[in-house]
Amino acid sequence: MRKIRYIVILTTNKKKYTIATLGSHCSLQVLKGAKDEGFRTLLVCQKSRIDLYKRFKFIDDMIVVDRFDEVLGDICQRRFRQTNSIIIPIGTLIAYMSAEQIESIASPFFGNKWILRWESDRALKQKLMEESKLTTPKAIKSKNEIQKLCIVKLHGAAGGRGYFLVWNKETFEEGARKLIEKQVIDSEDDLYIQEYAMGVPTYLQYFYSPLTDSVELMGVDRRYESDIDGLGRIPSKQQLGIELEPSYNVVGNFPLVLRESLLAEVYAMGERFVEAAKRLVPPGMTGPFCIEGVYDRDGKFTAFEFSARIVAGTNLYVNGSPYSDLIFAEPMSMGRRIARELKMANKKGQINKVIT
Repeated sequence: MRKIRYIVILTTNKKKYTIATLGSHCSLQVLKGAKDEGFRTLLVCQKSRIDLYKRFKFIDDMIVVDRFDEVLGDICQRRFRQTNSIIIPIGTLIAYMSAEQIESIASPFFGNKWILRWESDRALKQKLMEESKLTTPKAIKSKNEIQKLCIVKLHGAAGGRGYFLVWNKETFEEGARKLIEKQVIDSEDDLYIQEYAMGVPTYLQYFYSPLTDSVELMGVDRRYESDIDGLGRIPSKQQLGIELEPSYNVVGNFPLVLRESLLAEVYAMGERFVEAAKRLVPPGMTGPFCIEGVYDRDGKFTAFEFSARIVAGTNLYVNGSPYSDLIFAEPMSMGRRIARELKMANKKGQINKVIT
């Protein structure tokens, strides 16, 4: 049976919108940016985090829930309609909900909700990166084909949780068994194997505006992953004497400024990605996205991931990055850039260009 996609159609009259998101990941800069651009703000907040978020005056209203998947329920959906809310997707949304659940939400989303399925599915993700002509590590189809150092990943926005290194079939099975015992995964089929790409981990933060048909480089960052990064502080002799299964769980981010000679290819990669997304996942990649990979010793970039929404590394730049400063004559976080796009679209009567 052919799947029918329902696109939210709003009138072209200028309206007063509320910016809504989940209380996690990038919510503070999203709502601060929305308030700076004159929007009302709404946060879906877990009970355990109320004390954190009530500190911030730019949050106008909260919907308090026990679990984030309650955003699918009638109470949240009714509140979104009453406040004329536009939902800003963040990593937490992808982590807690399936693509089918996200696509079932009737409230308008900023950006293209359909592309989030391509982010959460490793096979679709690889297809879009290849269509973008990005250099990518080889995907290993079976544990029996592992012949060199590889990294094993979970599907979706796991933030590095559950990733582990392998170099043969036996090390893969050992790592998979531990994740199954911890109930992180149900079976080996929930894992994705990829050749390990050596180099400096680099995360390129972009914004694509369908209103101006332009790709903007908004920032660059590195991630600090516990405890794989901390291992470098332990001498090799002591490393050999301890039993430690390193984790790639992200705990924070560092700002990074690239050599200027690399920027031409950075922009070219972003533009190729946007054009490929238009072909494969109409209406394409609207708003923030991130191409994630490593630079090798020759300054060549290998992309191992993409995120089709705002990423946590943009939290470094609430007052803007060295790259956003080259575009805007005022502080411009990614959260504020999202709100600015919505504001411009509403003013021009083109809100349907930036929401689904």
